[in-house]
Amino acid sequence: MTEYTPHIPSDSTESDSIAESLQRLSKKIQLISDAVKTLHQERSQLETKIEDAQKRIQHILSRLPEQSDARQLNLLGDPVTPTNPEDDNEPTTH
Repeated sequence: MTEYTPHIPSDSTESDSIAESLQRLSKKIQLISDAVKTLHQERSQLETKIEDAQKRIQHILSRLPEQSDARQLNLLGDPVTPTNPEDDNEPTTH
C-alpha cells in the first residue's frame, strides 16, 4: 500500500502561486454565493407577487354573478347607480 504524502512546495514562488490561486477561487466562490443569495431573494419576491395576484384573481372571480344572474357585472367595486327605466332624463309630455 502506498501512503498519501501531500505535495510540499519546493520553493516560495510555487507556494505564492498556490496562494494566489486559492485567493482567486475564494473570490469566485464569494461572487457565486452572493449571486445565489440574490436569486433566492428575487425568487421569494416573485413567489409573493404571484400569490398576491392569485388572491386578487380569486377575489374578482368570487364577485362574478352566477350564470342565472342577469345583473350587470361590477368587478371594480365602483358604486353602481341603479338604472331606472322610468327616469331616463327625457322630458315627459303629460
